[in-house]
Amino acid sequence: MVSRDWLEKDFYKVLGVAKDAPSSDIKKAYRKLARDLHPDYNPGDGQAEERFKEVSEAYSVLSDERQRREYDEMRSLMGAGAFRRGARMGEGGSPFDFEDLMAQARASASGFGGGSGGLGDLFGSFFGGNRRRGPAKGRDVETSVELDFTDSVNGITLPLRLRSPGECDTCHGSGARPGTTPQTCPTCMGAGVRTVNQGTFSLSEPCRDCDGVGTIITDKCPECHGTGGVTKTRSITVRMPAGVRNGQRIRLAGRGEPGSRGGPAGDLYVLVTVRPHELFTRDGDNLLLTVPVSFSEAALGANLRIPTLEGPVTLRVPPGTPSGRTLRVRNRGVVRADDRGGDLLVTIEIDVPTTLSPEARKALEEYAESGPAAPRTHIEQATTPTIG
Repeated sequence: MVSRDWLEKDFYKVLGVAKDAPSSDIKKAYRKLARDLHPDYNPGDGQAEERFKEVSEAYSVLSDERQRREYDEMRSLMGAGAFRRGARMGEGGSPFDFEDLMAQARASASGFGGGSGGLGDLFGSFFGGNRRRGPAKGRDVETSVELDFTDSVNGITLPLRLRSPGECDTCHGSGARPGTTPQTCPTCMGAGVRTVNQGTFSLSEPCRDCDGVGTIITDKCPECHGTGGVTKTRSITVRMPAGVRNGQRIRLAGRGEPGSRGGPAGDLYVLVTVRPHELFTRDGDNLLLTVPVSFSEAALGANLRIPTLEGPVTLRVPPGTPSGRTLRVRNRGVVRADDRGGDLLVTIEIDVPTTLSPEARKALEEYAESGPAAPRTHIEQATTPTIG
């Protein structure tokens, strides 16, 4: 799962869809909101920009089947109060790892780990003596960036500021005010569970007095208010690869939340939004450009000076080029990591003037009289009815 602060956000509400909405409805809602809130259409509107980021973040989770399932599971558990302080605190006062919990749940359900499967085994091992004490991988974190079109094609190194959960620096994860320590829960004697007799059965459940932690904090840390964890802001520098596309989700291994107990860091996922270019559009690794030309240039041929992302080049338009013809400028498209790039595809568009000077009109009339016949004779003949 991703950063814990996601659990405090209702992504369904952000997109305006029901919790059981199909993927098609989620995609449709995202596209509409992204179009309405895109910074290019709301220049200077900070509120629209924040909403755009929220919508992008919500869609990145709900559009991924695995992440959506885990998000729903953890939101359900949190809503049921299954983990209050215990959700934030693990054994010894260190932050509890939701990813560890989900990994154990999946392993139990699959029959791995020697258990009989299911959440019963999961909670039995968690609140019993079979707790994981080894290194734990940090959680994955997701953020979003907005790139200029040119930067998305060429690649760019940029700083990112991330907010993600971390250990409280004041109490070092214990949840207690500095100089004090959590006290052993007198109800469960530190076990974190209590046994309830149900006739012929004995059931174990989390201790309600300590929320399954095994300790009680009588003097809470003023910084984290007893949770042991806070949301921190950190800055990192990342490299966006050349050729990244709009809507692409980039995985940066080991750049997520730091691991606990010496474990590896999680991964960072970056959702990319590319601002449109005023001239170019993109089709795979090819760049597309439409260039208007005059009738005389198309008829007689011309050398055109056209822009590329690396600078202007000269393009030869052959005589007799029709409107709509596409000319190729090789190796002026998107360059991939393997140094194999696309091309620049230039579409010729003949510009027809709406007004003519007397001299131009006279010249055109003389051309019409002495030039070739209209190029639609075969159409007129085909539509002329036969009489008699």
